[in-house]
Amino acid sequence: MKRDLKDITIVGGGPTGLFGAFYAGLRGLSTRIIDSLPDLGGQLVALYPEKYIYDVGGIPKILAKDLARDMIEQGLQFGPEVFLDQQITELVSEGENFILRGPDAEFLTRSVLISGGKGAFEPRHLDCPGYSQFLGEGVIYMVEDPKQLKNRKILVVGGGDSALDWVLALKDTAEEITIIHRREEFRAHEDSVRQLQLAVGSGRVSLKTFHEVREIHGDKTVEGVTIFDNKSNEESTLDVDVVLCLLGFKPDLGPIKSWGLDLERNRLSVDSLMMTSQPGVFGAGDLVSYEGKLDLIATGFSEAAIAVNNIVRHLDPKARVNPGHSTNLKIFKDK
Repeated sequence: MKRDLKDITIVGGGPTGLFGAFYAGLRGLSTRIIDSLPDLGGQLVALYPEKYIYDVGGIPKILAKDLARDMIEQGLQFGPEVFLDQQITELVSEGENFILRGPDAEFLTRSVLISGGKGAFEPRHLDCPGYSQFLGEGVIYMVEDPKQLKNRKILVVGGGDSALDWVLALKDTAEEITIIHRREEFRAHEDSVRQLQLAVGSGRVSLKTFHEVREIHGDKTVEGVTIFDNKSNEESTLDVDVVLCLLGFKPDLGPIKSWGLDLERNRLSVDSLMMTSQPGVFGAGDLVSYEGKLDLIATGFSEAAIAVNNIVRHLDPKARVNPGHSTNLKIFKDK
């Protein structure tokens, strides 16, 4: 089935795509959102709905699922078409327009904004006995409901932002919480490291650097782990109920890699206008690459606005790239 022509089709319904949809509506473009997930919200909903987000301007802190809820409300206010559970496999040119092909539909569009995060995500797994056996039975790689971890003995494995964020979030409700990391340095924000050190100093968190998991034990569920010092190879055991593996995710652009667009280290190369190597096809969010790129939600908002404004100029060379401040736009005065 071929869908009607739209001014812009946004591939990806996460925070960047949703802000792009809002901004496209602000600029008066007919808009469509397509996402391979069953729900809008992207990683906020699919990976860490119960995690607090701290780096969105004007919001001191907000749960990811609540930010997604507000982003969806904002992104849909101008009535874009939304297609979920749609994996786009092919992008082809048709004259001045494009066709995005999925398994059971074709979407005709005058421009494309690709904002699919870093693509499909596969969690990085521990390579040790017991991991696969107890996956879902005490071994987890995301927290769906923090209340289920109350009064549990938890081992957190990892040294990035997610690992430290969850240690700090769970330290007051867990019976015991230990974090191990294979190095001394953390890949996390400085303030999170500072808070972790304070929690360790107060005895609320146990920290073991240069340690890794050797084996996970249990009967039907996790009952303990063997860890080892990767400098001395000395082993020790811990009684735990939960092994929370926060080792990050392996991004995969999936079909986007075959769309004929220039890539740089598994990301889309874009210029200062957020345009890819194909005129009319733009990118924004974590999947794009350019000098000085920062992987932040706030950056994605800016990139989406830059992309949409330059799509307006691409579709109409006489149009203004910079529309001015939203408070001055007639579209809001009429509401």
